[in-house]
Amino acid sequence: MHASQVRSVGLGLALLSAFAFGGSGVAAKPLIEAGLDPLHVVWLRVAGAALVMLPLAWRHRDLVRRRPALLAGFGLFAVAGVQAFYFASLSRIPVGVALLVEYLAPALVLLWVRFVRRRPVTRAAAVGVVLAVGGLACVVEVWSGLSFDVIGLLLALAAACCQVGYFLLSDQGGDPADPADAVDPLGVIAYGLLIGTLVLTVVARPWGMEWSLLAGRAEMGGSQIAAPLLLGWIVLVATVLAYATGVVSVRRLSPQVAGVVACLEAVIATVLAWVLLREHLSAPQILGGLVVLVGAFIAQTSTPTARAGGVGDTELLSGEAAPRDPAAGESDAVAGGDGVVEVIGEGDGLSAGRSAT
Repeated sequence: MHASQVRSVGLGLALLSAFAFGGSGVAAKPLIEAGLDPLHVVWLRVAGAALVMLPLAWRHRDLVRRRPALLAGFGLFAVAGVQAFYFASLSRIPVGVALLVEYLAPALVLLWVRFVRRRPVTRAAAVGVVLAVGGLACVVEVWSGLSFDVIGLLLALAAACCQVGYFLLSDQGGDPADPADAVDPLGVIAYGLLIGTLVLTVVARPWGMEWSLLAGRAEMGGSQIAAPLLLGWIVLVATVLAYATGVVSVRRLSPQVAGVVACLEAVIATVLAWVLLREHLSAPQILGGLVVLVGAFIAQTSTPTARAGGVGDTELLSGEAAPRDPAAGESDAVAGGDGVVEVIGEGDGLSAGRSAT
């Protein structure tokens, strides 16, 4: 597959991942308003996805022996860390501020690539990140809740660092010198969700959940939706599909591109809340969304091309690595986290409820 095709497929997967992650909030909010605790929704999301991915965990059980550190890191940082630190920050600072700090992750990825890995970062990539972060400040209307707490900001920054961990860990094992060392991304996701479930079980304490609420209905934009359908969307689309497409896109894109694409999750969440939950969009939010799109466009048109031999469609479906093309060059790749503006939703995580004004 040519580099341009790899790039196009990678961008498509990254956009699909951003849409899937961004759609978690509109499905989670009705469940929360019906009486479920936000942390319990997060636990149901991760635990349900872990259950769905359990057959893949068994299929790739050799990863426990081959790459235990990678699996532990993905579970602790990419799954549990983002969720736990984000929710902890919400207890001390406004939602918009916490979300904006969390989405400093693309900028932190650039710093990591430039100063730790000592690889060049294009000026266009930096401009794209600056525009995306500025646009996000408008999308979340950060000025509507300027209340600063040092501990809260540090917790939100920890969530951002965990999201960076997701970006970087997702790229591990994608293009090894020895094909025998290749790591199937779906196996990493499966074990990451299992480990994340164990960690979040301690935090969320699901034994205190009102399980009967899951058998009822919840209101979404004036309509009554069965709670199991909403939960199914959160588990299958906003978690399983989101992680699968996100991690596979990591193997095709550069960190600059996919990091900026991840910022679109907040924009998507806001638009979906407007359409499905009938929540108002202000002029600054619309303008901010356009700025994020401009930043993503600048970054994806001007950064180095993705590795041409990234994970292909075959690997996504069957777990078998596609052949590499060394002549096309290679670069590291990342994909989005899971932040949601309006309601509970992560990076990456679910965020706490706020109605746009």
